[in-house]
Amino acid sequence: MDIQHIEDAAIRLQGQIRTTPLLESPLLNARLQRRLLVKAECLQITGSFKFRGAFSALSTLTEAERDRGVIAYSSGNHAQGVAFAAHQLGIPATIVMPDDAPKMKLANTQAYGARVVTYRRGVDSREALGVELAERQQLRLIKPYDEPLVIAGQGTVGLEIATQALALGINKATVLTCCGGGGLTAGIAVALATQAPKFRVIPCEPDHFDDTARSLAGAERVRNASETGSICDAIVTPEPGELTLPILRQYCPFGLTASDAEVVQAMRIAFEYFKLVVEPGGAIALATGNRVVMYEHAVYSVISPEGCASILWRSAEHAKTAAEALRLTAQDMEKLGVIDAIVPEPVGGAHRDPEAAIRALGDELARQLAQLDGLDAAALKADREAKYIAMGSRSLS
Repeated sequence: MDIQHIEDAAIRLQGQIRTTPLLESPLLNARLQRRLLVKAECLQITGSFKFRGAFSALSTLTEAERDRGVIAYSSGNHAQGVAFAAHQLGIPATIVMPDDAPKMKLANTQAYGARVVTYRRGVDSREALGVELAERQQLRLIKPYDEPLVIAGQGTVGLEIATQALALGINKATVLTCCGGGGLTAGIAVALATQAPKFRVIPCEPDHFDDTARSLAGAERVRNASETGSICDAIVTPEPGELTLPILRQYCPFGLTASDAEVVQAMRIAFEYFKLVVEPGGAIALATGNRVVMYEHAVYSVISPEGCASILWRSAEHAKTAAEALRLTAQDMEKLGVIDAIVPEPVGGAHRDPEAAIRALGDELARQLAQLDGLDAAALKADREAKYIAMGSRSLS
């Protein structure tokens, strides 16, 4: 996968997709004391970025493949993307979906003209069922993320971010992406590596379903223990893709997670500040804005498909004091891109225990430094904790 594949996909998608806006709220920026921009892919055709990858793939099929038809498996958004792309191109489509998928997604997929086959999530294998039906009926299988043409289509989001950021005078930022199998994140990462090389891309997942983050932290491709249990059902996948994970390892330093409660708060913030209605899986990137140590100037949150970021430190000076309390060296600060630190605060008010918050932030910084340096995170944490205890109690409030 390289930039040429994504640029070719952009040509195939001309006149078929919307260039979604990069939204900004002055009120939220003031609250965060920095710029936060949202790439609103929930406004894309079919309600998510998935239409990009679906049309990118289907538009390359031969006449014989189009006549036989396509099949895809999806919890709902890839399903709708493939179904509508197939409708636009006159291709018969069969979609394998979980029987507990949102009724609206099931109905929309059928309304676009696709035949829907259901399975039991967490019991049946959608991948095995998809392959079986594809072979039996001679259908072309369009995978949701482990397909180069799909990844290339999703990468056009990155091309748009780079162009829109340049127009705003932004050349350095952290891009937080909603991540399931990794197709969107991989495509954006490849695009930005060429078009905006000072942008770093961070995949975001729900707590306890962080197969990508754990895979990035280790040498193996890690599976989730379950496929159910999160409100972010749209991005809960068994494991990262075979094609996407190597790309993520090349471009993404680590992954981040957020709790269901943080996701719900992010959905509220998306509506209050951006007037966007987003589903939980589409709000995960905005929710993890609490946990990321960000580059200066801007952070992008890619919302797709259809509280959030609150600042703990009252000022950049407080953030600097926190970093000093954590005994971060200048080299550490530069390595992590620390300008100031944003971490979660309880819903409904300011953090009542700043020292506990410092420790929590320190754990995250220690983990990131350990990944960057190949150090043992537990040893690094113990060393920092000892230094914190030695310096005594110190309130930043």
